[in-house]
Amino acid sequence: MSVFEEVAALLAIASVVGLLGVAARQPLIVSFIAVGILVGPSGFGIVTGGIVIETLARLGIALLLFLVGLKLDIGLIRSFGRVAVATGLGQVAFTSVGGFLICLALGMGAVESLYVAVALTFSSTIIIVKLLSDKREIDALHGRIALGFLIVQDICVVVAMIVLSAFDAAAGEGGATALAWALGGGIALILVAALFMQYLAEPLLVRMAREPELLVVFAIGWAAVGAAAADAVGLSKELGGLLAGVSLGSTSVRESIAARLAPLRDFLLLFFFLQLGGLFDFSAIADRLGEAAILSVFVLVGNPLIVMVIMGVMGYRKRTSFLAGLTVAQISEFSLVFIALGHALGHVGLEAVGLTTLVGIVTIGLSTYMIVYSATLYRWCERSLGVFERRRALREDHLAEAGETPQRPVILCGLGRYGTAIAERLAARGVGFLGVDFDPEAVRAFQRRGWPAIYGDVSDPIFVAHLPLTSAEWVVVAVPHAVGVLGYADTNDALVGGLRQAGFRGRIALTANFPVEEARLRGLGADTVLSPFADAAEEAVDRILGLGVAEKEKAAVSVSDG
Repeated sequence: MSVFEEVAALLAIASVVGLLGVAARQPLIVSFIAVGILVGPSGFGIVTGGIVIETLARLGIALLLFLVGLKLDIGLIRSFGRVAVATGLGQVAFTSVGGFLICLALGMGAVESLYVAVALTFSSTIIIVKLLSDKREIDALHGRIALGFLIVQDICVVVAMIVLSAFDAAAGEGGATALAWALGGGIALILVAALFMQYLAEPLLVRMAREPELLVVFAIGWAAVGAAAADAVGLSKELGGLLAGVSLGSTSVRESIAARLAPLRDFLLLFFFLQLGGLFDFSAIADRLGEAAILSVFVLVGNPLIVMVIMGVMGYRKRTSFLAGLTVAQISEFSLVFIALGHALGHVGLEAVGLTTLVGIVTIGLSTYMIVYSATLYRWCERSLGVFERRRALREDHLAEAGETPQRPVILCGLGRYGTAIAERLAARGVGFLGVDFDPEAVRAFQRRGWPAIYGDVSDPIFVAHLPLTSAEWVVVAVPHAVGVLGYADTNDALVGGLRQAGFRGRIALTANFPVEEARLRGLGADTVLSPFADAAEEAVDRILGLGVAEKEKAAVSVSDG
């Protein structure tokens, strides 16, 4: 087949297998790896390892690391600093040391054991965020703690990539000279990224945000340039992509960039998983099924146990510890990236890649059901979990008294004159709110008044899913018939569809310029319809008539007194 026909066949097969995976409530990662195995040498032999698929796979990894850097929220670690760092580092240390010893006991070499053990330490942020969002638990205490230690794991990924890049540079041609060149180049890249982040990133991206297509092209190009620059100085492309993301992480448009690039990331990662599945050789892994089973049980049981032990010691209740612990009962896409990189560098063989891939399929597949049915699992295990809880959960009691996060029961979309007027009255009544607009200047004006606001397009269902909907009671659209930057004719239709898709259960207020639009908006799903002109006219008439009545009453009183 030609390259075009090969890619077309891969996409068609991926669509069918992905549909079956969705029906089985499995993440697409599992489906895509399965497709890679099907079309690889152990299956139909469709994948030929062409340069096109390899390039798309590399771009997908660079984009994946770029988005990790973009979303590296250190603030979340500060919010749950002790528990995030303790559980994150504790789980990484436990899994890496325990996994290394298990691998040695299974007869693996020291280098292979080290690679496999490190690969087992990473959990999938993408999968966990998706599952917790679907269950509307992303803003729950256990969800926020899980996000905190997943970010700690992401930082460990960065460290592992740096160490691997430095080790490869030192072991390659030139030895110490190559290592010095790589370290010097890395420092130079960090300085360039820091200067760009400090002086250019915000004004440049705010200007580009007026043309969203240009913003997306720039972000992809910036990720690719970062990856290429790191590769040029002897570091890994993955590290360059991550550094490019970090350099844009402090900008006001990062959420919008992340939302727009997420589908492209998933599409390009398809080719990485296809390529990875193509490396899977059943003949090479057949005699290592027992090892895969042992390591899978270690991840599925050992990782949640260490999280529960640490959180129990720190004063969290057994339910919170159990639900947070379930989120680390799998390895991640980074595990597969890491082991594939080790193979590309010649440090491990295909057997290690196949073993880690098999552990990934098993743990991701089973842990998905564990998280989906976490409440049922907790009821089954509740009586035996008392050992993981203090007599009094002091830490959790303190959080309940102090309040975990500021309450924002209103998400206000549209920060123009009408939206700002609504915000003023909400603030005067002490009601928390979050402003959203795709005009960067409106967002900045809102923030200058001390009100929380983010840049984003509410006509984009992916962006809507990232809003804090769990704690919101109302979503208010203060713009009538606005045209979203994605080209929707009416933002109201797109927003309501996105809210339904995200499982929002609160109330929705939409805005109409004319009373004749009210019926359509209520049919669309609005709990109330705001009519700025009609409402203002009604208020004006009430005030005019009220003033007139008051003057007549005052005059009548004066006459009677006289």
